[in-house]
Amino acid sequence: MKKLSNLWLIGSGIMAIDYVSVLKNLKQPFDVIGRGQSSALLFKKKTGINVITGGLKAYLRKTPGPEAAIVAVGVEQLADVAKALINSGTKNILLEKPGALNFKEIKSLNSLANKKKAKVYIAYNRRFYQPVKQMLKLIKKDEKILSVNFEFTEWAHAIKPLQFGKGVKEHWLLANSSHVIDLAFYLCGKPKDWKCWNKGTIDWHSSSARFCGSGITDKGVMFSYLSDWQAPGRWSLELLTNKNRFVFKPMEELKVIKLGSVSIETLKSKNKIDKDFAPGLFLQTKNFIEKKDSTFCTLTEQTENMKIYSKMAGY
Repeated sequence: MKKLSNLWLIGSGIMAIDYVSVLKNLKQPFDVIGRGQSSALLFKKKTGINVITGGLKAYLRKTPGPEAAIVAVGVEQLADVAKALINSGTKNILLEKPGALNFKEIKSLNSLANKKKAKVYIAYNRRFYQPVKQMLKLIKKDEKILSVNFEFTEWAHAIKPLQFGKGVKEHWLLANSSHVIDLAFYLCGKPKDWKCWNKGTIDWHSSSARFCGSGITDKGVMFSYLSDWQAPGRWSLELLTNKNRFVFKPMEELKVIKLGSVSIETLKSKNKIDKDFAPGLFLQTKNFIEKKDSTFCTLTEQTENMKIYSKMAGY
């Protein structure tokens, strides 16, 4: 496998630790850039890898930017870190989802990336799940998707006590729920003619608590969604054809209900790598290193998607 000559992993939290497992397996050399000593010590304990502390901007003042970087920092830091890398000359960046805290930030980041001719990809790892790859093969073969429905209900009671950076929970649909929405529209096309509604408030998400919408995508697929963050529920995605109903529930598994039946069958897939590593992360990282970009959500695409997400959430 072709390797990158100079790769930096920015961040030393849980997500960065997951990336280390993959990078070690791929035998891709890398340096880790972090901020604080405490997180660096924990990172070293779990991975055996030293962290260059003090933060990215301080390190860039004495070191040229790398050929490529994986950015795995908090949502509130993503856009600033990516900008610093682009301004240092880095041309290839894998940026953790959703890429920025809001539309204003991602629009500014996209403008800079275009100006500097940098390629930035948003790390929606669910696009790289083995069952999703299996679904894509079925679509390509003979399964024409007619309609889709999905749910991105979040457990408000469980999220409330969690600590995140400023503004992250207030933009939780972008920061977390967009995983499901991105996958739905990746498989079925972008909304073209559609309407949406939202109601209610949560003390940590004042814009909305319930979300409903429907329409038709640019691929002619009818879609609908209903999510209520103040009621029980879970993430799910259902794709309907004239022969089958395909169900991602949980998202890591592909199930099927055949025409004329109500029985649910789990389809077998070659998903060993999704069990050995964080699901989707191995293929996502490998494709980034090998510069195979067809599956990725580009920064330009995400800038347009942010308009959709913001409309859905009432931001």
